[in-house]
Amino acid sequence: MLRHIGLAIVLCAATVMAEPPASMLSEGQYVPDIGTFLQIGNWSPAGNSWDGKDVYVISSASGAPQVYRITEDGWPYQLTTFEDGVEGFTLSKYGHAAIVTASVGGDENSQMYLMDTHSGRLLKLTNNPEVQYGSVVWTPDDAKIYFTSNEENGTDFFIYEMNITSSESKKIFDGVKGSNYIAELSQDGQHMIVGTYTSNVNNDLHHVELATGKWSTITRDKGDVIYGSITLMPDNKTIWLDCNDNKDGMSRLAKMTLGSPKVTFVNDGWLDTKWECEGVGFSRDYKYMAASTNEDGWGRAKVREVETGSAVKLPKLDGQLSVAGFTKEGELILSFSSPTKAPDVYRWNPQTETLTQLTQSMYAGIDPMLFRDPVLVRLPSFDGLEISGYLYLPPAYQEGSPVPFIIEAHGGPESQFRPAFIRNYQYMMLNGYGIFSLNPRGSSGYGREFLALDNYKKRKDSLKDYKAATDWLIAQGYTKQGMIGIRGGSYGGYVTMGMITEYPDLYNAAINIVGIVNFKSFLEKTADYRRALREAEYGPLSDPKFLEEVSPINKAHLIKTPLLVVHGENDPRVPVNEARQIIAKLTEIGTPVDSLIFPDEGHGASKRPNIIAEYRKHVEFFDKHLKGIRKPEKDE
Repeated sequence: MLRHIGLAIVLCAATVMAEPPASMLSEGQYVPDIGTFLQIGNWSPAGNSWDGKDVYVISSASGAPQVYRITEDGWPYQLTTFEDGVEGFTLSKYGHAAIVTASVGGDENSQMYLMDTHSGRLLKLTNNPEVQYGSVVWTPDDAKIYFTSNEENGTDFFIYEMNITSSESKKIFDGVKGSNYIAELSQDGQHMIVGTYTSNVNNDLHHVELATGKWSTITRDKGDVIYGSITLMPDNKTIWLDCNDNKDGMSRLAKMTLGSPKVTFVNDGWLDTKWECEGVGFSRDYKYMAASTNEDGWGRAKVREVETGSAVKLPKLDGQLSVAGFTKEGELILSFSSPTKAPDVYRWNPQTETLTQLTQSMYAGIDPMLFRDPVLVRLPSFDGLEISGYLYLPPAYQEGSPVPFIIEAHGGPESQFRPAFIRNYQYMMLNGYGIFSLNPRGSSGYGREFLALDNYKKRKDSLKDYKAATDWLIAQGYTKQGMIGIRGGSYGGYVTMGMITEYPDLYNAAINIVGIVNFKSFLEKTADYRRALREAEYGPLSDPKFLEEVSPINKAHLIKTPLLVVHGENDPRVPVNEARQIIAKLTEIGTPVDSLIFPDEGHGASKRPNIIAEYRKHVEFFDKHLKGIRKPEKDE
């Protein structure tokens, strides 16, 4: 007989209850440790064979992201065992092999491995630990791969070709310096479209004739424009994509003709133009077309037949739904999650309307019925601009009774908080915390104009949005001063530091995760290949006066808020020097600061033991400063 030991309940045969009383599931009772929550599973699609027999997924079920093959009997067969997990997986056309990319200790210098997808056997193709490889594309005959590498000078990513049999490689494109990537390879393998990012909000496209090496720039825009989801059709003329080069700056479904910079937006009623189109793709035979829209952070998928335009019915899954692949029989491989449902992979047959769940995220013994959905709220900021965010409330929340609250600051800044399945959020709510995840100006998903509202000299306007959101929470009675904390990672770490220096009396706890504290030193020490992209957002090193003015390190003497700093020793994006600066400064002036520096991590913890250690520290820190709960000493 099974007993739920963790719930401290023994069900004897004579006293078995059909249903436990509601009080047994109330807030604060029988809530597992945060470490248990962080062991809840996750599965994401990585590729599938054209015949549909093999589906490949990535999961952290073993403690770090690894590749699995879903066998015909439905069992996940683990293919990789990298200590730090994998960073990429690119399946060959015929499915017998794949390229896996993986790095060590979070340094992001991914190396390439050739994998036998049946057995998982690996052959290391590169061995340059100071070089980053990626953007892998197979040729149509699976004899070669194309990839990007910064091996020439550490800064510029050029395009290379490698013969899989001999492992010999050669450079095929270096016409443009900077962050190049392979956007598309034609069906016949004769044409390549190369993209170049000049900033996080601007890229250019180039056409390369592979037989001759001749190339030309396709795009001719005057401002910041993003060209995404590039598909060159079999006629080698028609390009489908999503693009925001229009009056409202919203990313829309569009077409181009190879050789012409003209973008024609497709408004045929298939997609709701109120929202941004954030992805377009096709089945291998170009029979089906899939697209996704970003509806206030929710990912909505649509599929139609290319020839007739007829809609393909999708299952009723309300959350984050995306199409990851097609089979030759017209089945779809789907990815789905929601705030209360961990990510899983599904197979959908539109003809029979049969939905098959291919993976089963384990919930670590936690009842999913305890999980809660957020609510979308909109509010005016300091200048009247409408901003929005997702409000998470604890199950026992009663209107008019303030609860401890955490303001969550997302990274990017050209990113967006999206209501996905977030394990630590569910734990914090069950322990009485509210969470407000804001999308301030500068967030993606709301058009190009909104995205640019925090650029360069307008940097602090986004901080004012967080101030407005915090004031709104207090005014609505959700919380009160003395009970509010703020937390953020990467750029969100800068937000955290900016808020406790600009508004020293607003928060009672702050957690800075891999965040920027000194824009000048950050730009000087970030990886060479990232510097130009980040200067375009934050301001150039040639303007040191501005960088100093917006850097929280220069206002560290104003900090009153208890601070926890979390960082990875090997972070190539925001070097650990940023954490050390603020720790040293606050220690010097006598301001209490706590820290957690992982020697084997980069830009955020990725190994399960480290993730658990970090979030246990978060909980302990917030409990102490927002609830007044002090962790007992070992000898107590």
